[in-house]
Amino acid sequence: MASDAVEIDAGGRSVRVSSPTRVIYEATDFSAEVTKVMVAEYYVAVADGLMRALQNRPVALERWPKGVREGMVMSTRVDSHGDAFYQKRMMRGAPPYVESTRILFPSGRPADEICMTEIAVAAWAAHMGAITFHPWPTRRTDNDRPDELRIDLDPFGEATFADAVRIADVARELFAEAGIRAFAKTSGKRGIHVYARVAPKWTFTEVRHAAIAFARELEKRTEGVTTKWWKEERGDNVFVDFNQNCRDRTIASAYSLRPTPGATVSTPVTWDELAGLAGPQEFTLHTVPAKLAADGDAWAEIDDVAHSLDTLLQWWDSDPTEMPYPPEYPKMPGEPKRVQPSKDTRNKKA
Repeated sequence: MASDAVEIDAGGRSVRVSSPTRVIYEATDFSAEVTKVMVAEYYVAVADGLMRALQNRPVALERWPKGVREGMVMSTRVDSHGDAFYQKRMMRGAPPYVESTRILFPSGRPADEICMTEIAVAAWAAHMGAITFHPWPTRRTDNDRPDELRIDLDPFGEATFADAVRIADVARELFAEAGIRAFAKTSGKRGIHVYARVAPKWTFTEVRHAAIAFARELEKRTEGVTTKWWKEERGDNVFVDFNQNCRDRTIASAYSLRPTPGATVSTPVTWDELAGLAGPQEFTLHTVPAKLAADGDAWAEIDDVAHSLDTLLQWWDSDPTEMPYPPEYPKMPGEPKRVQPSKDTRNKKA
């Protein structure tokens, strides 16, 4: 049975955590059991790195109120009966210190989303069953102008974590050629995320175009990379998910827990560290706070320079071929047919 609520200190603010002994992650052969209060305490312990990733951003919560168990699934647009769900709108009854910011969905509908202003908000979110934070690439001062470019390297088919690590280093070199300093983190699953801070002067569409141009150039530079949107065309390659730069498409933040066995963490690393990683299991709730305390945040300098996208947009201008948008998007200007090739029977002979 779950025990009574406890109070934890989160940046000088007392935060109530109910059912603190509820098991959120069961023990594995590489990681011990994790309870609900341990999740809240973990986020307080990594406050320096977490708030660097989330400060003043709209944030969607990935909530697993029953914990993470084999067979549990996420609710979707098609089936809302899953065990976990995304909380994109501000909840009623939130404490006064939990602030919100107005965002626009791709449909043009507005909503108020939680804005991460202090570490107590993360601890309270853990009390509400949140394990992963999904920030927008914007700050509350202008939620229509991204201030970061996100490159999601996702191994597909027989491609591996090691493949993503190798390709991430090529991405680092390619960013450097464009005059951009890039930063890496593990996804907490099989992939690698590469981020760059940019000046908040371009629209979501322009940032997405820059990501597409970068992905195409990366595909040319090294084998094992694909920009194919349709899964049936990706083969055993690392997919560069350019659509993670769309409005309201988000990636798990730095220092976020993931819904995977062992409570793995999406962890910032130096490029030297990344080259030596065996897999995402090296970083869990149990190991990351000590790593952060000992080594500091590998992204400590990420906000030092807001880079220009001019070079990447020049690459786009040399091949301005649109790519499909995510399925929840309305039809976008210049977009090709949004149907997977194997099901596209139009214009074929009978």
